[in-house]
Amino acid sequence: MLLDIEHLRIAFRMGPRYSVPVRDVSFSIPERGRVALVGESGSGKSLTALAIGGLVEHAEISGRIKGSPKIAYIFQNPMQSLNPVMRVDRQISEAKRDAAKSVESLLLSVGLPAEAAKKYPCQLSGGQQQRVMIAMALAAEPDLLIADEPTTALDVTTQKDVLELVDRVAGERGMAILLITHNLGLVAEHSNYMNVMYAGEIVESGPVAEVLGNARHPYTQGLIAAVPRLDAPKDAPLVDIPGTVPPPWDWPNGCAFHPRCPYREPACEKNGCRCARMVSKS
Repeated sequence: MLLDIEHLRIAFRMGPRYSVPVRDVSFSIPERGRVALVGESGSGKSLTALAIGGLVEHAEISGRIKGSPKIAYIFQNPMQSLNPVMRVDRQISEAKRDAAKSVESLLLSVGLPAEAAKKYPCQLSGGQQQRVMIAMALAAEPDLLIADEPTTALDVTTQKDVLELVDRVAGERGMAILLITHNLGLVAEHSNYMNVMYAGEIVESGPVAEVLGNARHPYTQGLIAAVPRLDAPKDAPLVDIPGTVPPPWDWPNGCAFHPRCPYREPACEKNGCRCARMVSKS
């Protein structure tokens, strides 16, 4: 196994009490694996990913992260991640000292012309900026590529191109991928194993086909039901999950999803999710 995360907990002190956005997260990433971490904004996905690389500051972190692969990140907004006053070649070179000699080949490998090396980020489109981010990640020669919402703000065609590029370069270089997203369509196409995260916890996990085909947890069922269907009538209403993810300092007791759950019972406020055992996807 390339990486094992066991009972990860991340807490921030807020005056006399703690905010715990990641409570008890465990999952594994095999070598060359394609693993997804799925959930709404505020579920704790990005913070978990940052903790894997030791990038969380001013927090109390417990649990175990077993394995020491080289990790590179692709963040969700390249315009905010790239330095606007540095040319592309210099930014790629910063990812690895000897990368300056191979900047052009790295750019070519991600589908950008060599001339892009001398441009500033503002001279590139959103898709081209994300390709630069991928080139920077490749410069570090990682074992694990963490892609945190890598297609945010990109049009559908560019999303497809970027994700196919990530798949291709990961396959060629033998890298594992951790894809962080709320888009189940991307998960179905680009991952083999998925972990559904809600309120700082993994609520369901398994092979992608198995989870999407027979989701057990009501939250997973809600995410699947909210995916628009191409064969739905034009006037069909969009399905959503009522309410929002609560803030980390206000996680509910018992099953954290119970305030939004259509199957909730009084016992849900004290116990874990019984529906995950009792309710199959209709």
